[in-house]
Amino acid sequence: MSDNIALPHKGMGPWLATFLVAGNMIGSGLYLLPTSLAPFGSSSLIGWLAATAGALAIAGVFAILGRLRPQADGVLAYPKQSLHPVLGFVAWLAYWVSCWGGNVAVALAAVGYLESLIPGTSGSPAITLVILLAVLWLFTLVNLAGARSVARFGGATLVLGLIPVLAATILGLAQFSPEVFASSWNPSGQPLTHNLPPMMLLAFWAFLGLECANAAAAKVDNPGRNLPIAALGGVALAGGVYILACLAVQGVIPAEQLARSTAPFADVVARLAGPVAGVLVAVCATLKACGTLAGWILVTAETGRAGAHAGYLPKLVSEADPTATPRRGLILTGLLMTGAALLTVSPTLAKQFNTLIGLSVALFMLVYGLCAMALIRDARLIERPGARMAARVLALAALAFSAWVVWTWATSL
Repeated sequence: MSDNIALPHKGMGPWLATFLVAGNMIGSGLYLLPTSLAPFGSSSLIGWLAATAGALAIAGVFAILGRLRPQADGVLAYPKQSLHPVLGFVAWLAYWVSCWGGNVAVALAAVGYLESLIPGTSGSPAITLVILLAVLWLFTLVNLAGARSVARFGGATLVLGLIPVLAATILGLAQFSPEVFASSWNPSGQPLTHNLPPMMLLAFWAFLGLECANAAAAKVDNPGRNLPIAALGGVALAGGVYILACLAVQGVIPAEQLARSTAPFADVVARLAGPVAGVLVAVCATLKACGTLAGWILVTAETGRAGAHAGYLPKLVSEADPTATPRRGLILTGLLMTGAALLTVSPTLAKQFNTLIGLSVALFMLVYGLCAMALIRDARLIERPGARMAARVLALAALAFSAWVVWTWATSL
């Protein structure tokens, strides 16, 4: 999942806007994915390529919608304004549920790296659950202190988040073993066509939040030219980072060992640069995942507040005033996250993580699909016939990809 970065006051050119979009996506969502994808071995590279292609199509949809409806109040407004108010409610509900379910997955990423620092905690579902609930409620309470406190904490952990990924990527590629990579190509023995849907479903977790390009539209110079560059270039840049990072890990640690890891990037650095460096990387990853969790708990509570304001939720359970801290909404978020954590308890951390991100990705894809449908209708606002047709073709491709992801998740249950 993505991390939110404050936008600058001056307009941005294509390069700065592209790095903004990529930076918003490259967050803690990547930290456990090498472990989650380990059952598919190094052939998961194909899943990354498929996920990147789908993300590029969806980013293109949001880039065009941002130009056609620059005054829309966020992503959830597109289905409501362009299709039907009922679909606006569906988009809100899917986004809200995916947020508090995804928060538990982000917390699990933090717990996985935290357990790598505390001897004797890894491998016990009971201990993992206790630590997970403690982390969830700690950052729910942090949010009660107000959005400014959350923003300061998120900003302080922002740079730290890239250290584990960059360190493991640089060291792993420098010591890349073609033999390790080749021997781990497809440990499941299943045809790649069979493995592709679940691989892609897991990999797309790291692209959630690509809709942040629309939030940047008002701050981009010459948006007609630069917004598509930022949206598509940002996804392409993030996808490149993801692919290189996972390649580096898979070229150092065999798939069988990687599947048992709770801190894959820390394990790579520890192997190649010593245990002290591995501990530092694990600390950085833990702090960044916590910073991401704090921010997404705030986003979840604010989404609930917006729902109460729109009449989707009883105002008894969440404040509707946009100027107030949603204290009741935060408590509700904490309770819902607790329920999600308890309902998805699994023998291994990776299995629980995979269950949660599968649900979150499917729900996000429902929102993305509705936005693609909104573009199919809004394309009539485009004056040039060729551009109008291209927009509809892109929207249809994004809709088909979104539907495929949701179908993949549903048939895996």
